[in-house]
Amino acid sequence: MSFEVHADAYGRFMGRYSEPLAERFAALAGVAAGQRALDVGCGTGALTAELVARLGAASVSAVDPSESFVAVVRERFPAADVRAGTAERLPYGDKAFDLTLAQLVVHFMADPVAGLREMARVTRPGGVVAASVWDHAGGGGPLAVFWRAALELDPQARDESGLAGAREGHLAELFAAAGLTAIEPSELSVRTTFADFAEWWEPFTLGVGPAGDYVRTLDDPRREALREHCATRLPGTGPIEITATAWTVVARTVSPG
Repeated sequence: MSFEVHADAYGRFMGRYSEPLAERFAALAGVAAGQRALDVGCGTGALTAELVARLGAASVSAVDPSESFVAVVRERFPAADVRAGTAERLPYGDKAFDLTLAQLVVHFMADPVAGLREMARVTRPGGVVAASVWDHAGGGGPLAVFWRAALELDPQARDESGLAGAREGHLAELFAAAGLTAIEPSELSVRTTFADFAEWWEPFTLGVGPAGDYVRTLDDPRREALREHCATRLPGTGPIEITATAWTVVARTVSPG
């Protein structure tokens, strides 16, 4: 699975969903002026940008294992503290932040519980730890049409429904296993519009994430068959509107006493 891709490719694949989600996710987490926040798995900076807008760059830190994404976010926000690193070993000290957030990241962590524990470690007592994951298991995620079509043609295809936190209630279970308290699960939905089918399909050919990896494994006839099968599930002319839903959890670290 690859996220070592050009930032523009990732933006065309997921940015049009993650950017509007970031605004709603930050509001749900209670991000407000005067706080220090960490964006875990920042990618190309969809959530980082929202945090900077609300808190100012000097109050925002971001971390991602992809060197190419780190470079992009550093260039976008030179006053923010942007570092390379993984969720399971965050390069920050204990109790450094008021809020630690992971947007569309938990399901790609090598060890989600360890990652959430690390997020709690770098958050002050009583601070907020929050995460969001697309509803891949329930068919509400942004890639639902693609994966349904892929599985109809290839029942052995490995979709994203089994990823951590992708089914209802599982993200809250992971938070509880990580020792977080005052766990509040909910869901957020966003909507995006594509001008036509070609604009919708093209991002799947860019090699981003599990879907992009899957398309890359297909020879030309199978790729064309998948493209055509997806087209039967979407409007043939005019704009295509996709609604995507993410499971979310907002929780708190344990306060003293």
